[in-house]
Amino acid sequence: MAYAVSLAEMARQFSLDPLTPGVDISGISLRHAEINRPALQLAGFFDYFQSERLQIIGLVEYTYLEKMEPDTRRAALRKIFGFRMPCVVMCRGLRPMPEMLEYALEFGVPIFGTDDATTSFEGEIIRWLKVELAPRVTIHGVLVDIYGEGVLLMGESGIGKSETALELIKRGHRFVADDAVEIKRVSSQTLIGSCPEMIRYFIELRGIGIIDVKQMFGVESIKETVNIDLIIKLEAWEPDAEYERFGLTDERTELLGNRVTCHTIPIRPGRNLAVICECAAINHRHRKMGYNAALELDKRTKFGF
Repeated sequence: MAYAVSLAEMARQFSLDPLTPGVDISGISLRHAEINRPALQLAGFFDYFQSERLQIIGLVEYTYLEKMEPDTRRAALRKIFGFRMPCVVMCRGLRPMPEMLEYALEFGVPIFGTDDATTSFEGEIIRWLKVELAPRVTIHGVLVDIYGEGVLLMGESGIGKSETALELIKRGHRFVADDAVEIKRVSSQTLIGSCPEMIRYFIELRGIGIIDVKQMFGVESIKETVNIDLIIKLEAWEPDAEYERFGLTDERTELLGNRVTCHTIPIRPGRNLAVICECAAINHRHRKMGYNAALELDKRTKFGF
């Protein structure tokens, strides 16, 4: 499924100046996270021109336009705007030339302006578009931030995910989502989790009902988004099942093509799930930093130190 973000939202997010108020942007959206700087097109090379992308004009392109013969410049700009790109953003406070304004109105291509340096704006807009247009999925679970690690709690309905999240909140950790977790794949290494706006900050506790975490525990107890670093699957204890005892190998679960470290935690009376989740998050951070307790113990037992 392809996602889109409106030009109006982009302009609001980056405080862009509308330089062509006569062009209606209400029906125009961006569907590609990549951008294009039309330097080669100004020189007349249109093979592989990605006209469906956001077009950025910086000081290099603008200076090149200034040095062109007027007739040549008009021809080049008319051909570029004739592709009806979604929009053009002019950086460094540059203002469009009269020909640009003329063809923008003729072909319905909006032009925006920003005072940001071209490279800085490129980096920020690409980062933002990658998040807004990322592939996504909504799954059943609970998402919390434990010591800076995004932990996704999964398991059957009623297994105790929400109650565990509530105990974690009381222990000073931050709540992101309950019941429905929206996950976006922004890169091959990064998944970002958030909560649908309609149910944001709410937790359902069986026997009590709905509580508002933000109102009950304060703004320090919530977070809107977090990278998903670890998955913890809660399941009912099975006496005959085999569970991981040493952790020498990492179990992983695939989400949107990314593989995420996963632990399966059996539930039985007397187990403090909040403390177990805290330990899992800290242990995961240790491993990312290069220390693996299971390997250290294995080394000691093999070599006697």
